[in-house]
Amino acid sequence: MANKLPYRGSEPTKFKKIKLKKDDEVICIAGADKGKKGKILSIDKRKDRIFVSGVNKRKKYVRPTQENPQGGIIEIENSIHISNVMLYDSKKKKGARVGFEVKSGSKERILKSKG
Repeated sequence: MANKLPYRGSEPTKFKKIKLKKDDEVICIAGADKGKKGKILSIDKRKDRIFVSGVNKRKKYVRPTQENPQGGIIEIENSIHISNVMLYDSKKKKGARVGFEVKSGSKERILKSKG
């Protein structure tokens, strides 16, 4: 009998190369939040998703606890796919692709802005 295939996200897989890092400022280029900017809070390489502050917010219903006796509704960031964001170039005020350049033996990230 053939083994049942595991859930795609549960098995260790070869991760994509991600050129973005935590605390980078990115701009959303697709979806309902297109054009919004924010900082990367965390990266999930296994599912190719990232959490960006202020982007793709959802409501979470919290029950009353001792720390939060009122309970209620809070808004938290939800993950978005990494292909829907670009690194934000503050000089040109738009998104830019990321490349790498080797200078004096160390690898540095550079923006591949046109012009």
